[in-house]
Amino acid sequence: MRLLFDQNLSPRLVRLLSDVYPECSHVHDLDMDTASDTEVWNYAAEHGYTIVSKDADFHQRSLLLGAPPKVIWIRQGNCSVAETADLLRERFIAVERFHVREEAAFLALS
Repeated sequence: MRLLFDQNLSPRLVRLLSDVYPECSHVHDLDMDTASDTEVWNYAAEHGYTIVSKDADFHQRSLLLGAPPKVIWIRQGNCSVAETADLLRERFIAVERFHVREEAAFLALS
């Protein structure tokens, strides 16, 4: 499964999670750190990524448009990069199940 971390998440997540999510990228690595939500959405859809974001806008877009791309909404308040990485590690099975369910478009993690 390919995860694309939005600009509101740290680029360090790519390195911290590479052992469990080896195909993850950050918008910064793709020279998209100033891209609009629409540009990120379209890129993710065209390249088979699931968007991971703390931005409620992607949740709303997912409800309106469905997948692709799928969206994982990180619903933690102010937290460290390590806490976000821990959440994604701890919820790996839920993320994997979400990924394989064709009808699923949105997953909230908190």
